[in-house]
Amino acid sequence: MNTRNTGKTAARRTFLALSAATAALSLSACGVIDGVGSDDASATPKKGNDITVGLLLPEKENQRYEKFDYPIIKDQVGVLTKHQGKVVYANALQDAERQSAQMEGMIHDKVDVILLDAVDAKSIEPAVRKAKDAGIPVIAYDRLARGPIDAYISFDNELVGQVQGRAVVEALGTKAGTSKIVMMNGSKTDPNAGQFKEGALSELENKVNIVKSFDTVDWKPENAKRNMSQAISEVGLDNIAAVYSANDGMAGAVIDALKEAGADKIPPVTGQDADLSAVQRIIAGQQYMSVYKPYPEEATNAAEMAVARVQGRSIEFDALTRDSVDSPTHQKIPAMLVQVVALTKDNIQETVLKDSIYTVKELCTAKYKASCDHLGLE
Repeated sequence: MNTRNTGKTAARRTFLALSAATAALSLSACGVIDGVGSDDASATPKKGNDITVGLLLPEKENQRYEKFDYPIIKDQVGVLTKHQGKVVYANALQDAERQSAQMEGMIHDKVDVILLDAVDAKSIEPAVRKAKDAGIPVIAYDRLARGPIDAYISFDNELVGQVQGRAVVEALGTKAGTSKIVMMNGSKTDPNAGQFKEGALSELENKVNIVKSFDTVDWKPENAKRNMSQAISEVGLDNIAAVYSANDGMAGAVIDALKEAGADKIPPVTGQDADLSAVQRIIAGQQYMSVYKPYPEEATNAAEMAVARVQGRSIEFDALTRDSVDSPTHQKIPAMLVQVVALTKDNIQETVLKDSIYTVKELCTAKYKASCDHLGLE
């Protein structure tokens, strides 16, 4: 692991924590926290606590959506509205048409605000415009959709790719310049995938030999496995020194393809999302690294952003959206970009265990106990 990068990441997280604390004090002084805040302290909010937040998530292949995002957002909306507000949740199961219908249903039912994690950022645009016409704010969650989005919250996606690409170069060491690697990118319909790829290439180009690169349809592991099998057939198993995989689901499929091809030792494989199975593979030495994205922080802030927006708490909303991003259709969208951490076997204790994403019992099942003991996980 690059200690210099770790230090920079830690510094960023410290800065964010200090900024959040400062903002909290400022908001409290303005009557925003534990009260109704706005530019005018005497102003009446647009809505009270009896609000409905529509939550549209893209799929269930990635464990995070059901385990973290939905329950955390639901609980936080409850806390922020004194349990008078509610979350209406729909999962598109990686079907863009289904998600458009789900969103139009929420518009018809007159929810107060929508948190949207788009399956297809382009095809959802007409539904986003319908919501705007109906006076329903839409906050892009995790993926930046096209159309008149009110705000965006996600992780620093280009940094995610940079962290992954840098990990590949570091793993290869002095052999990087002569090493052949395969890139297993995400879906073209997901704008985040392009940012991950761009960030990774900024670290990989001119440092390694990228012999095959795939844009994996729908992020599906079965598609990644088929792509990897093709790469092995064309490049040769022994000639592949590392695999850049954009997320953990595909990383698992890549590793399965390598094993089935007869690999005695798995080359460095990257990932993202810190899925339970991926963290276990890292513990066992089968997956080189993942990118840990603190989902509780993203989901909590998304809920706060949605409630602040619909209740007219402009000071609080502005404090949560101090960044800005551009989409293909709109510029300077208010945003919050949450930082990320490279996850390796060396910092499992300080990341997913410390943040209670997993317990030692969940990670260190009988199959992984010896490896856990070796790493001193407790």
